[in-house]
Amino acid sequence: MRVLLPLPDHDFDVTEVAVPWRLLTDAGHEVVFATEFGGGQPEADPLLLTGVLFGQLGAEPEPGEYYRQLTAQSAYRDPVAWADLKPEEYDGLLLPGGHAPGMRQYLGSAVLRDKVRQFWSLERPVGAICHGVLVLARTTDPATGRSVLADRRTTCLPKYMERGAYFLTAWRRGRYYRTYPAYVQDEVAATGAHVERGPVELTKRGTATDDGPAFVVRDGNYVSARWPGDAYLFARTFAALLGE
Repeated sequence: MRVLLPLPDHDFDVTEVAVPWRLLTDAGHEVVFATEFGGGQPEADPLLLTGVLFGQLGAEPEPGEYYRQLTAQSAYRDPVAWADLKPEEYDGLLLPGGHAPGMRQYLGSAVLRDKVRQFWSLERPVGAICHGVLVLARTTDPATGRSVLADRRTTCLPKYMERGAYFLTAWRRGRYYRTYPAYVQDEVAATGAHVERGPVELTKRGTATDDGPAFVVRDGNYVSARWPGDAYLFARTFAALLGE
């Protein structure tokens, strides 16, 4: 099956892109990347490769290695332009997150939201993680005039995580962890979505062999997750949706 994975030109989350790509590819699916104008290789948030603070708060080694493998792939190096996308040609849609300033290109794009709206109407599998849930929150259903997430169950980046990361690093990184003045959780909840925060977790992450610390929400054809620590379970749950 073909899975569409849109990205900004810069600053997306390493783990939230590389882990789903690796697991979906290993399962035999084709992942197609798309950026605003296409034709140029996008770049992940560099601080997540080196560490946000004293070498910490970045991607774990395995997702980092997956990202290095990804950057050698032709589909990644030559993405499709958002305007050229034909949603009906894809079996699934994945919306990753990230919080650095370059993410605003992706999170605020009316062109991308229009493509997402078209795909959502097909009722095929959709996955969103962390800030990626904002793309759906900001996408309007023309039949109701409300967000496509209105009355749907979802999770997203919890306020306590976003706030905690900001307070921990603001002295060195400024507003790096505050993509917008509003917290992600507050904006998603304002759409009328039923936001499930999940268990409180600050450091432990799910892995390829341990989903214990991870949390995802599935609502029909839609699956959502909170942060990079959920990426493995998120990818496996999305793959299961494709299999159905």
